Amino acid sequence: MTTPGEEMHALVERLYPLCRSITGDGVRATLDVVGEYVPLRVHEVPTGTRVLDWTVPQEWNIRDAYVADATGRRVVDFAASSLHVLGYSVPVAATMPLSELRGHLHTLPDQPDLVPYRTSYYTPEWGFCLSQNTLDALPDGPYEVRIDSTLADGHLTYAEHVVPGRVADEVIVSSHVCHPALANDNLAGIAVAVFLARALAEGTPHYTYRFVFAPGTIGAITWLARNAERIERVKHGLVLACAGDRGRLTYKRSRRGDAEIDRVLRHVLETSGRPHGIVDFAPYGYDERQYCSPGFDLGVGSLSRTPYGGYPEYHTSADDPDFVSPEAMEDTLAVCREAFAVLDRNRRYVNLSPYGEPQLGRRGLYDSLGGRSDAKEAQLAMLWVLSLSDGGPSLLDVAERSGLPFDTVATAAEALRDAGLIKA
Repeated sequence: MTTPGEEMHALVERLYPLCRSITGDGVRATLDVVGEYVPLRVHEVPTGTRVLDWTVPQEWNIRDAYVADATGRRVVDFAASSLHVLGYSVPVAATMPLSELRGHLHTLPDQPDLVPYRTSYYTPEWGFCLSQNTLDALPDGPYEVRIDSTLADGHLTYAEHVVPGRVADEVIVSSHVCHPALANDNLAGIAVAVFLARALAEGTPHYTYRFVFAPGTIGAITWLARNAERIERVKHGLVLACAGDRGRLTYKRSRRGDAEIDRVLRHVLETSGRPHGIVDFAPYGYDERQYCSPGFDLGVGSLSRTPYGGYPEYHTSADDPDFVSPEAMEDTLAVCREAFAVLDRNRRYVNLSPYGEPQLGRRGLYDSLGGRSDAKEAQLAMLWVLSLSDGGPSLLDVAERSGLPFDTVATAAEALRDAGLIKA
């Protein structure tokens, strides 16, 4: 029987060969696969559509690309890896010497075995990416250069999956779907989002959870532009990226710095005993910077393992399926589930018997703890909830102030609520 981690890894391996970009058939093919796991509503936004301060660009598709030597041997081949082509390259068909070709070649001299990931989304350009070792071995030429691509009016594609909750208030979970042949950035994030959606759908959560699968930057901006009427419903959010490497978990706070999601992730990570880091917001990174932009100022943080740019394999051909592990993705998924369980149960209550301590015994609340190994802790949690339930502190506040586990505090609150001693 396979584990969730193994299933997520299999999804990463399946998505890895697809050539993704900010638009095009590679994005659609990726969403088609994701749609086999969770139902999606796919949106197509036409080229030229104004989205906030941006405009949806022309759609890019590519069929083949290569650099061939005088014998016809492909020394750089798109068919071997989609990283070999500069993303959004315009079409080219030419023959030229190496001296002329060099201006269109991208390498990593400090990592000579690896192929870099490079793009030119908004400037018409063409190019190839290859290892420095491959470049060093090339004779002067001539070389046949071919990029069979199209850049034409079309659409930007993104998709949503919604897990209905008991209330209309929403939590958004966002993952970017634009990077080609990069397993950690961000196929692991996509896979964790998919399995998180499936886990939430096993019950009925309090909040409605909206999963957004969109190209980075322009995709999130497009979603925000097209959902202005629902922004006020978004109470919390999380961007998932770099979710599968073997590094420690890292949470990046929202722009607010003290949003509820920030406090929940800090609590879950600190009480779990997992190695982790918590960093402040910075206006660089993934799409948390779009959701947190001043006009929206949503409470959206970002969860990753090793942050962007923090590992040598970042944006290189070494970020392949072997770089991500089932265990790391399963751990990331577990933290997401724990965090959303806290978020879903975090309430503010009012004590309905605030004058003196109410008698818990005659209401059967002590009896309900009989046989529990944590009976004293549960009893203490009831007293803490009663003491702090004046409509101000949340259950997370109670847990942090008392030093008790959130689950113990929330369970105590539910028992007190059922006994008519507190109300939300």
